[in-house]
Amino acid sequence: MLRIWKYYRDTSLIVKLAAGFVLGLIVAAVFGSSASALSPLGELFLRLLQMIVIPLVVVTLIGAVNMGSPGSLARIGPKAILYYLSTTLVAVVIGLGAASLVDLGAGMSLPQEKIESPETTSAADVLLGIVPENIVSALANANMLSVIFVAIIVGLAISAMRHANDSVVSGRGEGLLNLVSGAKDVTYRILDGILQYAPVGVFGLAASTIGGQSLDAVVTLGTLIGTYYGSIAVHIALVYVLLLVLFRVNVLRFFKNSSEALVTGFTTGSSSGTLPVALKCARKAGLAENVSGFVLPLGATVNMDGAALRLGAYAVLAANVVDKDLSFTAMAGLVLTATLVSIGAAGIPGAGPVVLSIMLTQAGLPLEVVGIVAGVDILLNSVSTMCNVTGDMVGAHIIDKTEKRRQAKDGTSSTAGSASQKATDYGPPSPGNV
Repeated sequence: MLRIWKYYRDTSLIVKLAAGFVLGLIVAAVFGSSASALSPLGELFLRLLQMIVIPLVVVTLIGAVNMGSPGSLARIGPKAILYYLSTTLVAVVIGLGAASLVDLGAGMSLPQEKIESPETTSAADVLLGIVPENIVSALANANMLSVIFVAIIVGLAISAMRHANDSVVSGRGEGLLNLVSGAKDVTYRILDGILQYAPVGVFGLAASTIGGQSLDAVVTLGTLIGTYYGSIAVHIALVYVLLLVLFRVNVLRFFKNSSEALVTGFTTGSSSGTLPVALKCARKAGLAENVSGFVLPLGATVNMDGAALRLGAYAVLAANVVDKDLSFTAMAGLVLTATLVSIGAAGIPGAGPVVLSIMLTQAGLPLEVVGIVAGVDILLNSVSTMCNVTGDMVGAHIIDKTEKRRQAKDGTSSTAGSASQKATDYGPPSPGNV
């Protein structure tokens, strides 16, 4: 029995989710609507996700804000952060647009699901709603935009304390960051236990939710995969390639120099695991190491364009499943939430179901969709990671280009950051699915 548990524990999460989903489909096909008896298994999984969402968002965002040193962020940092925020935001928009174009999820439904028509709110109300009147109330009501806002503000305050000239204040800032790091460790351990149960929850959700569905449900999942692959192609062509052209980076040479990193990302499904290969490709391309050594590790941590594309598509699917029209204001809120949550939760192992549950909670959409789509992540994960790695490499190339233009304009050079400098030893990255 212990051997079986160890084998289960050590099996990749996406494989386990896919297995649970397939078994759920089989049970749904055999027993039909009677499979609804398994719904408590799925309901327990959803409750566990809701339980961990708030602490997870708070500790990961505070930690993300405190990455790096002020010196490294002084010039290159803002460029990299702006780039990653912009491409992730565009990815969400592309995902929403592509899914809306094919009316993703229109053939599915959730049994006995009743959704009240949302009240019309102005864009100003949405923006003001980001700042909570009461922090405790925002946490209790799972107002994710407010929680994200507070976490970022707290993270910035801790960062300012850590780098203060007063040694007492600096020490207290470090102590607070250590406390957050400890809380993150605890949260991740709890999350690990939840994700071990996740395949059972996905099995229960798939069986009970799809058991009463028609063939349209299976067609919808196929449409989801096709729509996502098409969205990835559009994102690479209209965002990455266009940026390379605008910054006068040779597109063919870029893909030739970056091919090893892209293939590694596709085969491993891990942006962190691809980092050493990406750094090697950057050196081969002649990028300054003070640029690639900052931009690529940052991207491996925060760049989630592939996941952002999925979140946009999943949001439309969830809305169509319950026949809920998404207004322009609702879509704007989804774009903002998905962008911030994708970046804030980039380091979470098995982040897909967790991040999706955060966004669905914010939008008032059914969490049961997590179980419907979790099983197909194995078909989306590899191309998603390849998209992320492509974005990392593009960011390093265009930021390197801007730095070299600045140096040429100022008549300076940077031998310390040249590609000929001895490679930095980053050590073995921790593997993780993206």
